[in-house]
Amino acid sequence: MHSAAHTKAADFTYSPPAAAQGATKILVKPNLGYPKGPPVTVGMAVLSKVLRGLRQVSPQAEILVVEGVCSKQSLAEIAGKNGLYDILDEGMTVLDADTLPCIAYPNRSPKPVRYSEMWAPKLLQEVDCRISVSAFKITSLKAQPLVSATLKNLYGLFPREKYKARSASSRGQLHRPSVPQILQDVYFSIGHLFDGGVADCTQKFVSKDWRPDVGTGFDLGHVVWGEDLLAIDRQVCQLAQEPIANYIEPIEQLRQMD
Repeated sequence: MHSAAHTKAADFTYSPPAAAQGATKILVKPNLGYPKGPPVTVGMAVLSKVLRGLRQVSPQAEILVVEGVCSKQSLAEIAGKNGLYDILDEGMTVLDADTLPCIAYPNRSPKPVRYSEMWAPKLLQEVDCRISVSAFKITSLKAQPLVSATLKNLYGLFPREKYKARSASSRGQLHRPSVPQILQDVYFSIGHLFDGGVADCTQKFVSKDWRPDVGTGFDLGHVVWGEDLLAIDRQVCQLAQEPIANYIEPIEQLRQMD
């Protein structure tokens, strides 16, 4: 059984996974999809500690901060507004996922939901280590709570041009038949490639509806991290005294079959 660590946000020091040790290239996927600060997006205090931890174990690494936004504003505008550029060193670069060359990643699930393959940046194959750094959000979709943490954070890597529906700003195709179901395909196409994750639980964000950028923040004061995205997301729910996200158990069952 995989596990995740947690501590008070003020005491958080990031200990990266083995894949980061002495790495040449590291990909960090932060939740910065909207032109709003925490808890809608990840806090710079947590993200800077993650970047600092990676830099300590990989002094020479090229660290690529990769995000694809869900907004009419550009990643550069959102990154500037949220203070991302202020926490980067010379070996760190911000890349817009929507501008990167993509390839099809096979869905390794024993029971694919919708996609036999999913398109995402080729860069995922070209790095030594991949880390998902998320906010912790709960929205409501079709009267069901939807948890967004380190796994759902990966939605920003999929090209909007391919997965958009009614809105060109989002990835509406990835909401059908449902996000929890599509997260199974996400996990088995690119999620399994991730070497670790960090969930900024300084606050939990709760929306009364489907909108992930309109809601209320509640203080939790913690950070959760580890090497398994599902274990992190499970720990986040327990810490926040929320029901365990409904995508976790089905994926865990499929992993046992894999």
